[in-house]
Amino acid sequence: KSVASQMKGDDDAEDGPPLKDDEKYQKYFKMLKMGLPMGAVKNAMTRDGLDPDIMDLDHDKSVASQMKGDDDAEDGPPLKDDEKYQKYFKMLKMGLPMGAVKNAMTRDGLDPDIMDLDHDKSVASQM
Repeated sequence: KSVASQMKGDDDAEDGPPLKDDEKYQKYFKMLKMGLPMGAVKNAMTRDGLDPDIMDLDHDKSVASQMKGDDDAEDGPPLKDDEKYQKYFKMLKMGLPMGAVKNAMTRDGLDPDIMDLDHDKSVASQM
């Protein structure tokens, strides 16, 4: 993200806690504090199913306030919340490897490449 996109609106108190205080990301800030390199932290985020680019945002502002320009509400729900694909995200959450999930999608007549898309954006916005 550019500096300009991070500077949008300073009155974002209702958008949530600052990134560094967000419970979802505290684990990764602790890793940084312990001296792990940013690359290792981003790999851990990817492993945990989170977008590693979040760490490039301003740590003193909320994630929601910095992502306002990325609204795709008109295109449908985020991929991970789409009813059509919830079954497959549950499989991932239970620890099945991505290959097994993609095989199940193929078996069910769906395009397995969908799982390579950004899980936080709608399918329509990425096609």
